[in-house]
Amino acid sequence: MATDTAGTLVAQLAEDAAERFLRYVRIDTQSDENSDSYPSTAKQLDLLRLLRDELEELGLEDAAIDEHGYVTATVPATVDRDVPTIAFFAHVDTAREVSGAGVEPRRFRYEGGPIVLGDSGQTIRPEESPELRNHVGHELITSDGTTLLGADDKAGVAEIMAAAAYLAAHPEVPHGTVKVAFNPDEEIGRGVTYFPVASLGAVAAYTLDGSTAGELQSETFSGAQVRIRIRGRAIHPGWAKGELVNAIKLAAEIVARLPKDRLSPETTDGREGYVHPTVVQGDSSEVELRFIVRDFENDLLEQHVAFLRGIADEVAAGEPRCSVEVESRIQYRNMRDALAEHPEIVANAEEAIRRVGLEPRRTAIRGGTDGSALTAMGLPTPNLFTGGHDAHSEREWICVEDMGLAAATIVELAKVWAGE
Repeated sequence: MATDTAGTLVAQLAEDAAERFLRYVRIDTQSDENSDSYPSTAKQLDLLRLLRDELEELGLEDAAIDEHGYVTATVPATVDRDVPTIAFFAHVDTAREVSGAGVEPRRFRYEGGPIVLGDSGQTIRPEESPELRNHVGHELITSDGTTLLGADDKAGVAEIMAAAAYLAAHPEVPHGTVKVAFNPDEEIGRGVTYFPVASLGAVAAYTLDGSTAGELQSETFSGAQVRIRIRGRAIHPGWAKGELVNAIKLAAEIVARLPKDRLSPETTDGREGYVHPTVVQGDSSEVELRFIVRDFENDLLEQHVAFLRGIADEVAAGEPRCSVEVESRIQYRNMRDALAEHPEIVANAEEAIRRVGLEPRRTAIRGGTDGSALTAMGLPTPNLFTGGHDAHSEREWICVEDMGLAAATIVELAKVWAGE
């Protein structure tokens, strides 16, 4: 258990983080993978500019937002010895699966059992969200069930802001230079594409984009996106016999050839990868299928992409009058091997988690974070918990106390890096 002092810090930071979070989630920041702009949606700048302003209000004189929407600020060192600079990242955008517009957050004490989200038809059930059983008697925050909540990753944003506010107001806390950074477009795999890593000056960073309290992740999926474009043969359906080639039916045939009992998110867990169709758009003359492909091992990721290409080739061979094009790109790589070269980065995080009264839980992310890309760009970046659960759904929820634990972990981590 945490000491009395640590418990007081957690409670103080929990209230600050929760207050910020309740404000931030009301701002629609959904990103758009079909957009060619950066950020992909202008509405993300609404929150990013607010964060810049709030950082300035904390007295962080270098708080700024650049042309790409990246918000950065520095909490100055409070010790006069050389201490490595570290950074904390969180993304402001929300996922495409569920609307993030008009979020109405609800804060309440959980007394157990299912949580019925108003008249939305959505219910959070302990058997479907097992971590819920560990939070009876705790204060939770959910949406009203008609939208997602946005804890992924506005919880991380709020926790970093609360920690930065605490450090700025308490210069007696010993720590080195601490950088904070907020970015758009993580959910569409472009979160730190233009981030100026070299000018940040940090030797290590941490994303606040995880889940259960105490989790620490130094391994992610490697990820790829595959787009299959199918061009059929159009003609008036009244005279279509022997002439029409329906692109929708060809797309359906490709999807139908995916395995029913393996290689999909709904049939895999642990270290198993998957192939997942995410978007179907078009008409009978032309259709685009989009897939995300995931695995912890790069060679298996390549095999999954080749598997999709093989299916597309088979369908195309069965109808020579159609055209089927396959395009793939790597979205991010597993950060495991690069982080293994810097064991102190993860070890310091484990110590900070212990200091707030938790036992570190090393897990692998069945997904990716901006840390995957940052690590590949030369800034080693493991991932820390936020306390959020059931992301990308209307049933998303978070525990207020866990938000305090996450923010307190940031404070303790800054002290650990300073040798305190």
